[in-house]
Amino acid sequence: MSFIVVVGSSNTDMVITAPRIPAHGETILGGSFMVVPGGKGANQAVAAARLGAAVTFVARIGTDLFGDEALNQYAEDGINTQYIVRDCKAPSGIAMIMVDEKGENAISVASGANMHLTPADVDCAAPVITTADVVLLQLEVPYETVRHTAAKAGRAGVPVILDPAPAQKLGTELLQHVDYLTPNEVEAELLTGIKVMDDTTADQAAHRLLDAGVGTVIITLGPRGAWWATENDSGLIPAEKVTAVDTTAAGDAFNGGLAVAIAEKWTLEKAIRFAGCTGALSVTELGAQSSLPVKAAVEALLN
Repeated sequence: MSFIVVVGSSNTDMVITAPRIPAHGETILGGSFMVVPGGKGANQAVAAARLGAAVTFVARIGTDLFGDEALNQYAEDGINTQYIVRDCKAPSGIAMIMVDEKGENAISVASGANMHLTPADVDCAAPVITTADVVLLQLEVPYETVRHTAAKAGRAGVPVILDPAPAQKLGTELLQHVDYLTPNEVEAELLTGIKVMDDTTADQAAHRLLDAGVGTVIITLGPRGAWWATENDSGLIPAEKVTAVDTTAAGDAFNGGLAVAIAEKWTLEKAIRFAGCTGALSVTELGAQSSLPVKAAVEALLN
């Protein structure tokens, strides 16, 4: 069994579905409401666990009801919560999510305890971070904590996957420790200044990131698939065709799937296809963690 450590955010998602996303100052009636566990780090941890990996999650949550419910959910998915810190001074993270009838979404996040996750918390988890098959990171916790984790894993020879979301500028002191970087088109443009519109511009953006020290770049392109590039080769992996209901956790599902496949030492192209199938299945269900598929379903789509 592969061993994956996820360092990142834990949120509770409050989701409203409506025919469309309201315009500024507009109220839309007739939506439905649900509360589901979320947060990019937690979503990726759950995704990897449901795909059969042994997962340890490093995070901070409040001492509130949302934190209690999050811990219960992680236990149900078999995730090791030994290194989740209960923060008595900050509330658990919350995300408000609007989803339209096409499955597109708009999200606002109150980060709470997520932004109190420190390099010291990471140091406490060093025994698992330095012995993992893969360490998976995102950017819903402090930048310095992400950089510190990537450096610690890198020094131990552990592959690091970074999902650079929410989008922000990244320094070479972080990128040089990233083995797999997985931006979408918007994030790739912010990181490189190159607007990703087709295969050519995707390749240009990817190679600019390779030049910054990243080992492998995988730019996710939504329904088109994913453009990958290494120092020696590049190409497009087409996406599986599905009917989207809610795209909320698609990127997290992709990264969880990629982490499992990399940990299992699959070829890069097969790993990206597996990740793409995981992401594709996630958009066919409503919610974040509630939409994340099990390995048998992903393998059936893959084959």
